[in-house]
Amino acid sequence: MHEENKAAANGCGKIRSGTQNEAALLALMEKTGYSMVQENGQRKFGGPPPGWEGPPPPRGCEVFVGKIPRDMYEDELVPVFERAGKIYEFRLMMEFSGENRGYAFVMYTTKEEAQLAIKILNNYEIRPGKCIGVCVSLDNCRLFIGAIPKEKKKEEILSEMKKVTEGVVDVIVYPNATDKTKNRGFAFVEYESHRAAAMARRKLIPGTFQLWGHTIQVDWADPEKEVDEETMQRVKVLYVRNLMISTTEDTIKAEFNRFKPGVVERVKKLRDYAFVHFFHREDAVAAMSEMNGKCIDGASIEVTLAKPVSKESTWKQHFNGQMSPNSENLLGFPNKEDGNQKSLGKPSSLPVRLNGQQSLGPPEAERCTYPFFPGIKLTPISMYSLKFNHFSSAAMHLDYFCNKNNWTPPEYYLYSTTSQDGKVLLVYKVLIPSITGGSQTYFMPDKLCTTVEGAKELAAQFTLLHL
Repeated sequence: MHEENKAAANGCGKIRSGTQNEAALLALMEKTGYSMVQENGQRKFGGPPPGWEGPPPPRGCEVFVGKIPRDMYEDELVPVFERAGKIYEFRLMMEFSGENRGYAFVMYTTKEEAQLAIKILNNYEIRPGKCIGVCVSLDNCRLFIGAIPKEKKKEEILSEMKKVTEGVVDVIVYPNATDKTKNRGFAFVEYESHRAAAMARRKLIPGTFQLWGHTIQVDWADPEKEVDEETMQRVKVLYVRNLMISTTEDTIKAEFNRFKPGVVERVKKLRDYAFVHFFHREDAVAAMSEMNGKCIDGASIEVTLAKPVSKESTWKQHFNGQMSPNSENLLGFPNKEDGNQKSLGKPSSLPVRLNGQQSLGPPEAERCTYPFFPGIKLTPISMYSLKFNHFSSAAMHLDYFCNKNNWTPPEYYLYSTTSQDGKVLLVYKVLIPSITGGSQTYFMPDKLCTTVEGAKELAAQFTLLHL
């Protein structure tokens, strides 16, 4: 083992002198008793540590470290991260040159230690003018499987996935918003490990693998954003999903008030899910236990605590799965019910990055041009066969979304007023005939625009956000 450690220490000593690097790392291993092995472009320190018995720490114990100076190694990094708790394993990504690749993964023995590391070491100045970034490492064990026949039940999907892939732990299937006897055309498959999920994803290559005669879509499920326990202890809002489209906010409020009258402050329903606000947290927790699995208007509901997201962070975070899956502050586009929703338990969102600023609509699509050579074969297609990233406007997204749900196209009605300085201001009201009759009959933003194009984009985005 000593020779192996020495080889690992010496193998990346080209930036500092070989002697200096080897001496520093060997001194660290001698002091801690940890082993060190280099393989597959990374150097593992520990995993497990000396004297460890039992299985590795559970998920949630690992943090990702970025912006590490390229000439910094374990002898400097490990003592810093030991301040948060006992390290189970430290993995530093390495270049062939001997430099590190600027990032590492640190697994602690408990989740609490990992959370403390994020709290005290994120933006820590590890060298003068050099600050590292520390955040939770998402060891994804869940795949999104799309284009599943809607008549298939959970048991059938679970049985089929176990036949074609190894390490399946569970399958999560949600009923269709309008027809509870059918699924939504997709499922989430949970595997026993990230490796098992990765192997399954590699096997289920889109376009080459079929289930029940259908070419399925396979991708990583968008991870849920972790909310620290201290914040969750203050939550007094419940997230209620799997409601009937026709169920009203008044009905939901009455049902949640039934076990203890007067505890519900207000209810906000958005399509087939809702947020129920309570005056006191203890009533919210009691209602969650009481109401989870109960039937409202014939639908068996799921009730969990809503995960809060600050309004500031919603503009700064990536829309594609980086926000809380059940927060009323959610600002993503709505769920796509024909097999493209990748985020668990929430309205799906388009891969849009707002860079910290409110945006009227989706960002500019890639506008590269390519030469049109003589003889290039062109194939007629429908715009509805394209993917979301081919569209550059919210109005096109809304039209696409309505088509995917077999709804009639959106209808736009233009209104105007005059500002105090004499400008003509415009706003569109959007009507989707297929979904009228519910709690929301039309959609109109609360802001006015000076151009027709701007007003239509704003109205389309507002509609997508509130469907």
